[in-house]
Amino acid sequence: MRIMPFTADFVLPAGSLSRAPQPVLTTGDGLVLRPWRAGDAPVVHAVFQDPLMHQWHIRSADSLEEVAGWIEEWQKAWETERSAQWAVADADTDRVLGRVALREILLSEGTAEVAYWTAPTARGGGIAARATTALARWAFDDIGFHRLELMHATANEASCRVAAKAGFTLEGTKRSAVLHQDGWHDMHLHARVQGD
Repeated sequence: MRIMPFTADFVLPAGSLSRAPQPVLTTGDGLVLRPWRAGDAPVVHAVFQDPLMHQWHIRSADSLEEVAGWIEEWQKAWETERSAQWAVADADTDRVLGRVALREILLSEGTAEVAYWTAPTARGGGIAARATTALARWAFDDIGFHRLELMHATANEASCRVAAKAGFTLEGTKRSAVLHQDGWHDMHLHARVQGD
């Protein structure tokens, strides 16, 4: 079988992430981004009982066992280099305050999609924006990604503020792009590129 050649080099080679253990990242202002642990399952399960999570996310968590499975997936994803998930925790207490992730990673293109959520008890403190900023800094400066995208429902004004605070420029609206429990949502597309 003949393989078709590429006309440009890959932006990031295979192994750009998995050649080393998933790092712990810091925001410099009291937050740490760390790999998920099995013991985090009760916190994640509790967060997904919040009605606001049901409004903006397409997954629900019916049991601790289900969430434990998610965490196992998140832990294994680093090796596949298709996604990378971090718990956002208080640097002093290690209390989980949220989640930040790179999804839809394409190393060949140097692109990924940023996703995040914040626990109900931690909202309003800039957790998501601070974590997203730290993740973007690491992705661009330490790994060499070229472009990070971020999408949220147009009606999710809080998420739009997070994107703006983290330096993601609004590029447009993807019409009827994501199906939620209440129907199809138009999505804002934000992005940062290397050098922004």
